[in-house]
Amino acid sequence: MMGLIKTLMIIMQLVQFVGCQQFSNNKDFFNATINSTQLNDPAALNEFTELVYGRLSTVTSDLIHSEIAQDATFCVTDPEDDWNRSFNYSSDLGFLSKCIQTTQDLAQRLCTAAELKFYFTNFIANTKTSFLKPNRNCNLTAWVSGCEPGWACSAGLGQPVDFKTRQVPARSFNCQPCCEGFFCPQGLTCMIPCPLGSYCPMATFNVSTGLCDPYLYQLPPGKADHTCGGANIWADVSRGGSMFCSAGSFCPTNTKQIPCTTGHFCRKGSTAETRCFRLTTCDSNTTRQNITKYGLMLIVGISVLLFVFYNCYEKVINMRERRYAKSREVAVKSIQQHVQAQARWLSATDAIKKATRSFSFSRRTIVLPNEQSEATSERKEVEAKQKMEERSEATENKDNNKKIKARHLRGDTQIFKYAYSQLEREKAQQQHNAELTFSEVITMMIDDEGRKRPPIEISFKYLTVTLKQKKKCLLRSVTGEIRPGRITALMGPSGAGKTTLLSALAGKTVGCLISGLILINGKVESVRSYKKIVGFVPQDDVVHGNLTVEENIWFSANCRLSADLPKADKVLVVERVIESLGLQPVRDSLVGTIEKRGISGGQRKRVNVGLELVMEPSLLFLDEPTSGLDSSSSQLLLRALKREAVEGVNICMVVHQPSYALFQTFDDLILLAKGGLTAYHGEVRDVEDYFAHLGIIVPERINPPDYFIDVLEGMVKPSTSSGLTYEELPLRWMLHKGYPVPADMQKSVSGVGEPDYSGNQENYAGSGTEQQLSFFGEFWQNLKYKVEAQCDVLKNNFLKSKDLSGRRTPWILLQYRHFLGRMAKQRLREARIQAIDYLILLLAGACLGLITKASDESFGGPGYTYTIIATSLLCKISALRTFSLDKLQYQRERASGISSLAHFIAKDTIDHFSTLIKPLVYLSMFYFFSNPRSLFLDNYIVLLCLVYCVTGIAYALAIFLEPGPSQLCSVLLPVVLTLLSTQPTNSQVMKTLTHLCYPRWALEAFIVSNAKRYYGVWLIQRCGALMRTGYNLHEWYRCIYLLVGAGAACRIVAFIGMLTLGKKY
Repeated sequence: MMGLIKTLMIIMQLVQFVGCQQFSNNKDFFNATINSTQLNDPAALNEFTELVYGRLSTVTSDLIHSEIAQDATFCVTDPEDDWNRSFNYSSDLGFLSKCIQTTQDLAQRLCTAAELKFYFTNFIANTKTSFLKPNRNCNLTAWVSGCEPGWACSAGLGQPVDFKTRQVPARSFNCQPCCEGFFCPQGLTCMIPCPLGSYCPMATFNVSTGLCDPYLYQLPPGKADHTCGGANIWADVSRGGSMFCSAGSFCPTNTKQIPCTTGHFCRKGSTAETRCFRLTTCDSNTTRQNITKYGLMLIVGISVLLFVFYNCYEKVINMRERRYAKSREVAVKSIQQHVQAQARWLSATDAIKKATRSFSFSRRTIVLPNEQSEATSERKEVEAKQKMEERSEATENKDNNKKIKARHLRGDTQIFKYAYSQLEREKAQQQHNAELTFSEVITMMIDDEGRKRPPIEISFKYLTVTLKQKKKCLLRSVTGEIRPGRITALMGPSGAGKTTLLSALAGKTVGCLISGLILINGKVESVRSYKKIVGFVPQDDVVHGNLTVEENIWFSANCRLSADLPKADKVLVVERVIESLGLQPVRDSLVGTIEKRGISGGQRKRVNVGLELVMEPSLLFLDEPTSGLDSSSSQLLLRALKREAVEGVNICMVVHQPSYALFQTFDDLILLAKGGLTAYHGEVRDVEDYFAHLGIIVPERINPPDYFIDVLEGMVKPSTSSGLTYEELPLRWMLHKGYPVPADMQKSVSGVGEPDYSGNQENYAGSGTEQQLSFFGEFWQNLKYKVEAQCDVLKNNFLKSKDLSGRRTPWILLQYRHFLGRMAKQRLREARIQAIDYLILLLAGACLGLITKASDESFGGPGYTYTIIATSLLCKISALRTFSLDKLQYQRERASGISSLAHFIAKDTIDHFSTLIKPLVYLSMFYFFSNPRSLFLDNYIVLLCLVYCVTGIAYALAIFLEPGPSQLCSVLLPVVLTLLSTQPTNSQVMKTLTHLCYPRWALEAFIVSNAKRYYGVWLIQRCGALMRTGYNLHEWYRCIYLLVGAGAACRIVAFIGMLTLGKKY
């Protein structure tokens, strides 16, 4: 009997084992109940746990790859990775085993795919409520205990549960509290495993508050047997924050919460503690490590690097300049010693000659007249022979110099020796030329014909210039010519059109209608075809104040002299200009600006002229170059211009009240009367005779040019008995030269009445009475004038004339290198201003980092918003200086043929240094004070692209607007666009505008880079926040490309503005 009982027991155990094997290989296990005997067997329990976990993994994995996951691709980058970080419990399945032992029918209580989709769709889409919509099990007519928060029900014994079904199954039996490690939302009767990073213990009833801690939900009224269950909701932090693992602790599983140990920190929702960096102190229960020391170390490192860089670069430049200056001093000293030795040798030779003559005269020999004439002729022959020998020696010296040039001199000392030896020869030649006879001068000019520059002769006939806007005649029927090798002075009273005539001949008039004929070397050509060999000195001293005198002149020489010219010859040209203008004492001094004083006004004026002389022009226009200069400086300037005229340069200059000595140095004179009419045009030496012929005699002790201008102004009445008035002087000149007389001036010719042009330019235009225009008529006229003027600018800028200069200037890459060198020196001398910019960014980063700590709920959104505003504003303000401070200098350089593209790219290249440094300076404070979860590199890349973008915008603002409006726009634009980008709106138009704002791209890139670091329990928080803002985890690179593209596009627009705006820029 006992044997039979043992046998039955063995059979029952085998049946039970076979049943377990069947459960392990059959899905019916999930529809059955496990008895207590099976639960007491550890091997069976582990097997059951693995099976449940396998099915649970399948369901959650299917959820990740289901339609809801496809709809949530904006917040899920890698589904497998997100699943592993959220539902991979393989390291510890203890909460499943415990729940199996508690419920014995766990498979009947787990949520199906339909219920999971129902829950997650509700809480991702609806962020304002914690209640689910009615469903099959929980609605107004059916509400079981399992519908309460923290409770769940079973589907019932024998009821199959299809976990892949799309419908919510009936589940209302055996309702129990939710297991530990699971959460049971209100409105659903199933259990969902808590994700990793959460802490889901069983709730306990708080008698004082009447709530179930820590989840804070109430027990249903009227149900005495209903107790607190498990967790009730997994949502964002604002609704389900009690389920998140506490800050300062970490949760290796969803049922364990361990305080952080010393030397580690634990953020909210952490699954493991993170070791603190070195140099940081982390006590127990530390939420985040204090890494401000690293920020201070970074800013100290950046400061040291910048200090070393600026100082080393400055020392390198100073060493080069000192070595350059030393080479020049050695060369000058050597040449001076050579000249002194040569002077001593010449004086000794003269002394020997005198001694020989005195010895021959002491012999007292009697010489007959015939013998005396023969001796005289022989002496002349000897002197002529000596002069021929000297000329042959000079020719040999020239040949030797050419050979020296051909050898490509190396070394600064050799080049300077060559340059200064040439200068000394030129000085000696000038002294020798002063003693030559007329025939010898002619011979010398024939010999030196090959050295002269290409001649440019300008003749103009009946030249009339009329202002388009007001139909005002600025010049009228002006005829004359300016010739090479001569200095032509352009004089007249104020408003006579002197600058207008100079601009018309130089091809610089805008908004004017020009009629008549201008011939270049007897041909109808544009003077722009010769702009490489045409110089124009403006009335204002347009030079770079933060460069030295020598640097200003050298830059003009490098960019405008022939590219084939050897360096030795360039040095010769530069040294000749500096020497001739008397700038040798101040060559290493800064020119100076309004804020920082430099050289004197007269020296600055001479530097202004030297920029054009150094390019060896064939035609040179000067607008009042002697204004503000004293007599000695004016004489020095005119001597330099005389030397240029000897080289064959055609020089035309506007002069205002020159001294008589200065007046005598001019070759020709163009004297204009009011109304733009010519009163005289001819040689200076004939002007007094011409006016004397008219009965206008200059009184004694009166400067003739001043007297003539006073007469033309009407301030002095001519002392003549013929009754000649100053209004008739232009008419007398026309009659004198036989020029056609305009129709409205025919009355004066016929002797009928007085002339009708008493200084009023409108009468000279022959337009009659001025018509009174209405407001709209005047507005239309002004608009039409501006459009026509802009068309003239575009025509001048984009319609290139044929290059007839015959000079090949350096190409764009070489000019770009010269611009880089100049900009580097300018930025080096503005180091204090840049240091202030960095300091302001540093303070802004520290303040914003302290005020706006990185919030987990918003992924640091507020701090990043303020970051965009602050960096955009500060970087735009500093970038405005790049193009707003030297507009006049750019206009002058561009008009002379220097590349605008090289100018723009060089400035942008130099600014890239600040673009790289400024994000580091700002983040060294902001990042290490706010301590976000995103990587420092990600923040740096986004901020770098943002600075690049706003710098391009600042370029466009600086070029298209005046300084005041551009600064105002730089302040308002980032604030307005950022507010527009962060405001929620339902309007499609506003959404489109928002997507076109650069702050949105930067903010999305910042938040996305931070949101990627939140996973596990943060998954719903991440998806909900990204859905509300419309951001996408996959569009980080798109935002970066948009920022860079916007910066490049703004730079292109700014460059086009430089080319098209003309004088407005």
